[in-house]
Amino acid sequence: MSGFSSRGFQGKRRETEPGRLPPGQYETRDFPVLSAGPTPRVSLAAWDFRLTGNVELERRWSWAEFRALPRQKFTRDIHCVTTWSKFDTEWEGVSIDTLLEGVKSEASHVVAFCDGGYTTNLPIDAVTGGKAWIVDTYAGQPLAPEHGGPARLLVPHLYFWKSAKWVRGLRLAAEDEPGFWERYGYHNYGDPWREQRYSND
Repeated sequence: MSGFSSRGFQGKRRETEPGRLPPGQYETRDFPVLSAGPTPRVSLAAWDFRLTGNVELERRWSWAEFRALPRQKFTRDIHCVTTWSKFDTEWEGVSIDTLLEGVKSEASHVVAFCDGGYTTNLPIDAVTGGKAWIVDTYAGQPLAPEHGGPARLLVPHLYFWKSAKWVRGLRLAAEDEPGFWERYGYHNYGDPWREQRYSND
């Protein structure tokens, strides 16, 4: 991916079970670190998560309040637009459905906003119905900063750039608003099974 830096990546290719790997992808057991700039650092005392935008009443959770919300542990495959896939990744966090419970809004889309200025856009249907989470734990350990900690958005059914690192909130929007990489030519939706990597795919 142009503009990204990568480390911790050996790129070993392995045979995988049929039907599990999206087209154009290969499996790795590594967890490559991809970023478009320096890794933000934020103290948990200063961290919060907000729902803003097209909502009747904005919401905010401190780190302690976020950690006290109902949580889920789950395992998913993840697929990066740079063509690697990693199977059976283990996460823990709060469902977007939980965060949106009781929210009154006419929004059709959400924009995730993050430390470091990164944003990404998603249809609201892509992050509800058990499809997306705000996660703070990976493989039983606190999510490391290089992988988006203290918390990141996780939308495993789409290419991994949609799972924004260092997330600080969701802005609900009545219209679609392209995010950071979408403005630079990446696909607006990013379905790995349809190879929606770039805007013309």
